[in-house]
Amino acid sequence: MIKVENVQYAYHTGTEALRDVSVAFPRGTISAVLGESGSGKTTLLMLLGQFLRPDAGRITLDNRDIYEIPEPEYRRALGIVFQNLYLFPHMTVLENMTLAPVKVLGADKVGTEDDARAMLDRLGIGEIADSYPSQISGGQGQRAAIARGLMLQPEYMLLDEPTSALDANTTDEFAAWLRELSDQTNFIIVTHDVLFADKAAHQGVYLSDGQVLDTGTIDTIIQHVRSGRLVEVDG
Repeated sequence: MIKVENVQYAYHTGTEALRDVSVAFPRGTISAVLGESGSGKTTLLMLLGQFLRPDAGRITLDNRDIYEIPEPEYRRALGIVFQNLYLFPHMTVLENMTLAPVKVLGADKVGTEDDARAMLDRLGIGEIADSYPSQISGGQGQRAAIARGLMLQPEYMLLDEPTSALDANTTDEFAAWLRELSDQTNFIIVTHDVLFADKAAHQGVYLSDGQVLDTGTIDTIIQHVRSGRLVEVDG
């Protein structure tokens, strides 16, 4: 389980991005981090990914402070797919997927390629294995980026606004696809897309002005959003 306990973070400008945030992301779930722009969602993702460090509080993975876990071990335990995908444009999808397992983990190249093709087939995009990122659609690129992350078999996968490049129909398919993958890894989705979260996630947290306004099942949070119960908190 990932636990965020009483975390605070302010940028060098003095702007408080997170204020006394506590939330848990248990295994066996797809969790959504919801909130409007500027609510602190991305800051929380950056803290979980160790790109920022809390000013106060702590973040743990299975009761271990994430800064006490050796970085290579943590990078294998937690994968991140950013909004802009970051597939290497000069490599095919297959080459993107096999780079880290071969270079970082020392995996056998031929066996890794076989595993990558099998994963792409499972995700319904086997036909793009030998294509370059510029030759595939936004939805295919999103799936390929997540597939690349899954090649390292992380315990958790963080997704930053994963529906930003998708149309409505593809978003619905993507939500169902994530549900199918939830037996393989634990997803934490940072999104402002309430409809997508409703279809994809099991539980969630709603942030506003750097504070937690609501936590619980995604159904409960969606009900509170639609009823207008969740409002901005004055600083």
